Amino acid sequence: MKSLDLIQSFAEFKDQKNIDRETMKTILEDVFRAVLVKNYGSDENYDIIINVDKGDFEIYRILEVVADNEVTDENRQIALSKARLAADDYEIGEEYTEEIKFEQFARRNILAIRQNLASRISEMERSNLYERYRKRVGLLVSAEVYQIRKREIVLRDEEDNELILPKTEQIPSDFYRKGDTIRAVVDRVEIGRSAPLVFVSRTSPRFLECLMELEVPEIFDGLITIKKVVRIPGERAKVAVESYDDRVDPVGACVGMRGSRIHGIVKELRNENIDVISYTTNASLYVTRALSPAKLTTLEINEETRTAEVYLQPEEVSLAIGKNGYNIRLASELTGYKIDVFRDADPEQEDDYNLEEFADEIEPWIIDVLKSVGCDTARSVLKMSPEFLVQRTDLEEETINEVLQILQREFE
Repeated sequence: MKSLDLIQSFAEFKDQKNIDRETMKTILEDVFRAVLVKNYGSDENYDIIINVDKGDFEIYRILEVVADNEVTDENRQIALSKARLAADDYEIGEEYTEEIKFEQFARRNILAIRQNLASRISEMERSNLYERYRKRVGLLVSAEVYQIRKREIVLRDEEDNELILPKTEQIPSDFYRKGDTIRAVVDRVEIGRSAPLVFVSRTSPRFLECLMELEVPEIFDGLITIKKVVRIPGERAKVAVESYDDRVDPVGACVGMRGSRIHGIVKELRNENIDVISYTTNASLYVTRALSPAKLTTLEINEETRTAEVYLQPEEVSLAIGKNGYNIRLASELTGYKIDVFRDADPEQEDDYNLEEFADEIEPWIIDVLKSVGCDTARSVLKMSPEFLVQRTDLEEETINEVLQILQREFE
């Protein structure tokens, strides 16, 4: 390998990876000095000049001129008579400079240079990738599907770096083919054996934040801030927003005219239902807004236990709890309060019974299912039609009819 070839090959790498000139020179000099130390035991008296633009380099060894019979280290000294072969005006004690030609290196030295250079380049590439993505944690990225595996999807970014989207970080209804473009948020970066491992996520609350920052100019400009995001990926999300300008309605700005701004986000999240609410430091009002679309009758807050007792009309209970309990669960996560839902007592129905009283006739898991849709008393179940209960609970029609008969007998 000629010196020109060596520099040119490195210059090509520099163009591909955007390495600055000084870094190039540093790496090449380190590689050559390692060979000098191996060959001569020291590199302290060597000067290495690298010209990246011309694609060449020069190595000079600096020797001390000594008397002919006083040479004890040929790597640092040169005899006076030998120095005067180059110029007859050399004197003892002066410095003599000689050039070390690249061709003087043994074949094994050249191979070592190539291997060392490749290793340093690879190491620097890994380091650059790690630092670049470490600074991008929490930011939105777009990448192309490269390989689909059982537990993860491997992506390639615009610079052909690999990103990993684990199964656990995918929205349940996500489906992609090779070549599709995915948007996700950088979740974390880990040191791998051969290269950094960059993990991205589509289920992180931060992913929803990034999408809103992209779609809502007021958030990007800082007029509206996102206080908190909670999600059940692919199902439901609640976002608390606050405006720093009284003239800007934070909820209206985020949703847009007829939902124009939120629509694109909902589509990206596989039709995830997004509730945008206005943040407030008033705990009662905050809990009330978080339980939307349910309308509360009364609310009691206990700051010491961080609990909220919510009372609603019977028809509002199922709205407060939501499908599979998602609404009340997210409201609790958003506000930081444990929320307990109670049905307002009806004077005409004071002879009602809790479902737990029928545990000897109705299996406990069926009672739990009924309670999950807001039916925690006998009359609240009887008030619902069999068709409605089958639809909301996913229980068999035969099971629902049997439960209704048991409850009805109690009142008869």
